[in-house]
Amino acid sequence: MSAAGPAAHAAPQPSWGSHQSWSTQHNKSVLLPVLGLVAMAVPGLFVLGIVSTNIGVSAVIVGAFAAVVPVVVIVAAILWVDRWEPEPSWMLLTAFLWGASVAVFAASFVNDSAYVLGELVLGAGGGLLVGPVISAPIAEEAFKGLFLLGLLWLRRREFDGLVDGIVYAGLVAAGFAFTENILYFGRAFASDGLAGEGGGVLAVFLIRGLLSPFAHPLFTSLIGLAVGIAAGSRSTGTKILVLIGGYLGAVVLHALWNASAGYGLLLIVYPLIMVPLFGCLVAMVVWQRHREQHVVAAQLPGFAAAGWIAPSEVGLLASMAGRRNWRAAVRRRAGDEAAAAVRDYQTAVTELAFLRRRMARGTVGFAAGRWHHEVLGALMAARARAVNAPNALGSAWRWLPPPPGWSAPPNVLPPTPAGSFVLPHPPGQPGRYLQYPQQPMQSGR
Repeated sequence: MSAAGPAAHAAPQPSWGSHQSWSTQHNKSVLLPVLGLVAMAVPGLFVLGIVSTNIGVSAVIVGAFAAVVPVVVIVAAILWVDRWEPEPSWMLLTAFLWGASVAVFAASFVNDSAYVLGELVLGAGGGLLVGPVISAPIAEEAFKGLFLLGLLWLRRREFDGLVDGIVYAGLVAAGFAFTENILYFGRAFASDGLAGEGGGVLAVFLIRGLLSPFAHPLFTSLIGLAVGIAAGSRSTGTKILVLIGGYLGAVVLHALWNASAGYGLLLIVYPLIMVPLFGCLVAMVVWQRHREQHVVAAQLPGFAAAGWIAPSEVGLLASMAGRRNWRAAVRRRAGDEAAAAVRDYQTAVTELAFLRRRMARGTVGFAAGRWHHEVLGALMAARARAVNAPNALGSAWRWLPPPPGWSAPPNVLPPTPAGSFVLPHPPGQPGRYLQYPQQPMQSGR
């Protein structure tokens, strides 16, 4: 193979600064997420204190238990969607906590102020119009969407497509709905008990826990879709228009839902608008998941030609069933640790496939070289862990005989020219080098 081809691409080696600078960067990468989680916990404590004062501690406990059921269903569905390339666990947790604490706290302040203003300006009952129908959709979708905009700005590489936008939007909204449900269920318990004259917790649970647990995720998913589109666009104008359109769509849908619930139109709006829209969202997610599979499958032959994966692994990595069977075989023969190593290897392959597709489309920009080195380095490190795990890669062929001449590719590849990476190219055609400035490898944009 030509030295200029993809097989010449090396597993990147750290080349930035001294051990002290790496240590400082590593400490920041650990410290900053911790500080961020602590900062988000503070508004959550304020919200918990306010709710406890309003409805009592026992009502909060009952509300929390009731709110757990729908949130588990929502989060499980979102994590199922996020299987091809699972997002970092700490990012998913951060998204949920943002919705459950920061977004709720900020939106509550705005909504309470709007309610008071509506009562003063429009008279008695005016707050019920201004608060739930006008202020709540505008403020709640803004503060939920703020997290997604932050991701787009600070960690644009987390968005490989529409599915990622839906996943993060769904978790932010699930966190918001969880805290909001505690309040609704707690109020119902404080006034009517578990199933009193007004229905109590049971009646509220039927509406919010069974009929509409995906309401908030549905609203905010429009912002998530917009962020996913913006991340893959090269036009600044298109990004701005798409983001504005996604936010306005979420606001309108949220306002329509609140108005229908407040003015007795729920039985019309729910089956005619909300259910079809949710069905469209599910269909889009399924379609995008199939599309992601095709993206990965199209990249795998080139990876095998480059020596990044074994040719015999192409078929196993090209489908979710093949990956799942591989991990199951490893788990039976070598244990959970080896199966986890294979899972990380599979995820790293997917991430590199998505990145190279984005590079081919020209939507990565000046960060392409740095990102490619980081992701390829993660792939080679994951492969090394899988190779070192007892029988992890060999277990791929537990139920089939290995192809003739099968062997794992080497863990260390020949070096590329300094400061370069190989552009994506069709399988069987040589790649070409693109120079980029040497700079520290770090997360973010």
